[in-house]
Amino acid sequence: MSKQENGHHPKEGFIITGDALDQAPGGFTRRDMMRTLLAGSLMTVGGTGLLTASGSVMAQTGKRGGKMRIATQTSSTADTLDPAKTAHSTDYTRVHMFYNGLTKLDGKLAPQMVLAEEMLTTDAITWTVKLRKGVVFHDGKPFTPADVVYSIMRHKDPATASKVKVVADQFESVKATGPNEVQIKLTSANADLPVILATAQFLIIRDGTTNFSTPNGTGAFKLKEFTPGVRTIGVRNENYWKTGLPYLGEVELFGIPDEAARVNALLSGDVHWINDVNARSTGRVKGTPGYTVMETKSGQYTDLVIRQDQAPGNSMDFTLGMKYLLDREQIKMAAFRGYAVTANDQPIDPTNRFYFAGLPQRPFDPEKAKFHLEKAGVLGSTIPIVASVAATGSVDMAVLMQQSAAKIGLKLDVKRVPADGYWSNQWMKVPVGFGNINPRPSADILLTQFFKSDAQWNESGWKNPQFDQLVVAARGETDFTKRKAMYADLQTMIHEKCGLGIPVFIINLEGMSTKVKGIDPVPLGAFMNYTCAEYVWLDA
Repeated sequence: MSKQENGHHPKEGFIITGDALDQAPGGFTRRDMMRTLLAGSLMTVGGTGLLTASGSVMAQTGKRGGKMRIATQTSSTADTLDPAKTAHSTDYTRVHMFYNGLTKLDGKLAPQMVLAEEMLTTDAITWTVKLRKGVVFHDGKPFTPADVVYSIMRHKDPATASKVKVVADQFESVKATGPNEVQIKLTSANADLPVILATAQFLIIRDGTTNFSTPNGTGAFKLKEFTPGVRTIGVRNENYWKTGLPYLGEVELFGIPDEAARVNALLSGDVHWINDVNARSTGRVKGTPGYTVMETKSGQYTDLVIRQDQAPGNSMDFTLGMKYLLDREQIKMAAFRGYAVTANDQPIDPTNRFYFAGLPQRPFDPEKAKFHLEKAGVLGSTIPIVASVAATGSVDMAVLMQQSAAKIGLKLDVKRVPADGYWSNQWMKVPVGFGNINPRPSADILLTQFFKSDAQWNESGWKNPQFDQLVVAARGETDFTKRKAMYADLQTMIHEKCGLGIPVFIINLEGMSTKVKGIDPVPLGAFMNYTCAEYVWLDA
């Protein structure tokens, strides 16, 4: 895990650099070093993150050669080699084999430099991006500022059908300002730009590329075979710009949608690594010699959703009463077999650098629940609660709440509905139900997508103008300490006032052969946030 150095230097503005430690020995003064380390709230340097990014350490330990086979939980005929169109874990893992981004995320979801050497800003609106020199595409052409301009601006064109067009709308302009420099201007301040640029859709392609039958990136692998919905094979890029990487000679990627079949493929030796392992399968995988389960704490959660724009959730007492009925320890064991981390009715999890540990934990307290539910006038009545296997663990959570509620005089009528159609017909529509939210790359994206008054996925219909203003202010704040305090306030507001009960954060489970080495999990997605092919090796 990288050490984090966070701070702010008003004169230099906001700097994120990938080479601070590399430069330190030769003519780089201690004062210069500290200025670089302390100049940006997103700055993260130190052993693992920095040296992996520059490719100067891991070559000493990894084994070269071998073919690794990865099976994901999804594939379709819409599988793509165009980063802008990527939509699921198989797509993300595929494009990371062939392309690099300007940045990538480390184990704390802080950005590290890749094709960018540093990013500078004084106002979080206008950013100067210094680009890495000496990088070439698979076709031998050099990496230039024009490639960055084209790669980012194409997302704004509706014809591209980019999955991140709504995010790209904040790019006012992107232009070359030197032989190895690009200026990015945003429509409003966003200190998370380096985090946004680490997402799979923003991987860098060659200027002018419109044909994606063969990927022409700067990545660790070149394409050998690609059949949508069937498989992808990449072979080592012998001219890769990161010294010593990749270790693997070949990577094969394909989807096995059925979890039991995926586990069988792993344990029979057909594949080395699978994602989306059910908690019920962990004993079998761990009990088979030569295989293990990797547990990655993440921000994924299944939440109790109480609509605050209709009865009974328009009573804050009803909402509080229901939150006090959440027995978090019991939910952790019964619904997730222990593969979960206790949460506190707010969505930023402990792996996130903006997590507020000082928020008092809301306990399971039937007496307090009874007090609030009595004030809400619902004791003695029947309240429907809708659950589905579509929202992981929600049926178990609903039944546990039903049992606790019965003891204090509230009847919860658990309505189990099928997964098919749940997200379009039930989620965010019924008075009391459940959601299931995947991790997001930044606190801002999570709060903007799910909690702002105008959010498309504002699950409980919660509207709070003060909260909305603070989200926007935090987005543009470049001082890490001030920004962290703002996010603490935002988490407190959600905990106290929002119509969501978040009992636990779900641990991500992946199955793998013990031959796979060099793993450094990232709490955003499987397969080291889909970048594993570049860094791991087989100890066969």
